Amino acid sequence: MAVSQAAVHDTARGASHQPEVAGQGRSIGWWAMIFMIASEVIFFANLIVAYLYLRVRAGQWPPEGVPELELLFPMVNTCILLLSAIPMHGAHMAIRRGDRRGMQIGLVLASALGLIFLGGQAYEYTHAKFTLETGVFGGTFFTLTGFHGAHVAVGIMIMLACLIRSFFKQTFNKEHHFAVEAAAMYWHFVDAVWIIVFAVVYLL
Repeated sequence: MAVSQAAVHDTARGASHQPEVAGQGRSIGWWAMIFMIASEVIFFANLIVAYLYLRVRAGQWPPEGVPELELLFPMVNTCILLLSAIPMHGAHMAIRRGDRRGMQIGLVLASALGLIFLGGQAYEYTHAKFTLETGVFGGTFFTLTGFHGAHVAVGIMIMLACLIRSFFKQTFNKEHHFAVEAAAMYWHFVDAVWIIVFAVVYLL
């Protein structure tokens, strides 16, 4: 009986100090990320449906006096954002091999491309021939693209937090790197959402 109680005590203590282990089943943290991303998917789905509904009800889109959206610059900016998925994936794969240096390089490149995308979006906003107050068209455009930009900014902050943590000894290694995996999951979600937003707002 004493041995059994000691075993239970050791098991409970081990569970309360569970490290960031990746590749050994799905942790609570992984499922938390999945549910968080699912809630964000619902959020963007509501925004997109509202955008499409208002566009159909408006009839003429964009309204008279508002020029068509330019495509070339947003397409280049989109390519920059989508390219950032490559170094982000590389960072995740590198730390899975225990390559902390490769992970750091991937995080720096992905963050830099994300910042370039935000800079391009800011340039587009400041040079747009309409504003947030330009009726439903302006309101829906800035709301949908602006919320996505905010999510890009959050993703960059998460990557930079992982980068800063990586300079502390033994913070991330081959077995312990869930924070980097979570950052990759979030960033790929941000990229995927932008493909839909770009198609709905610019291509339609």
